[in-house]
Amino acid sequence: MTYLAIGCRVLIGVVFAVAVAGKLWKPTAFAGFVSSVRAMGVLPPALARPAATAVVAAELTIVLAVVGPARGAGILGFGLAAALLIALTAGIAMSLARGSRAPCRCFGRSETPLGVRHVGRNIALVAVAFVGLLASLSSTPVELGFAVTVAVAGAVVGSLVVMLDDIITLL
Repeated sequence: MTYLAIGCRVLIGVVFAVAVAGKLWKPTAFAGFVSSVRAMGVLPPALARPAATAVVAAELTIVLAVVGPARGAGILGFGLAAALLIALTAGIAMSLARGSRAPCRCFGRSETPLGVRHVGRNIALVAVAFVGLLASLSSTPVELGFAVTVAVAGAVVGSLVVMLDDIITLL
């Protein structure tokens, strides 16, 4: 596994771990996510809860896959992350095209209306997932010190991605 794959694993892992935790930390958080899926107007209202449940299940699967030591699991995690992010980005784009600015409950708590920045964030994360997938295809020995440094960098960037709405609000 290359250093790039390590950084991408941690970044994607942090983003999706926070997304899962934010949606499941209390029952009202998941209900809020279901409401935001419904408000996007992309799916029939009856499919909002099953779709939200599927999203959370996929997010949890991604976290478990990218944190595991097996290279194949990491590749699966990156592939699933890219597929889920593409689907979510399409949903956001469709919602925006219809004029909906429902709050983004991507991480469970935000009241920030959907916007172009959410599409941009997801496209950037798709790129990270693809880079991580490609980097995972090679296996080279790693030095622990460098691996830890890259993992910390991935965690910092992942945290910044999660806090993007808050950072923009502050600025």
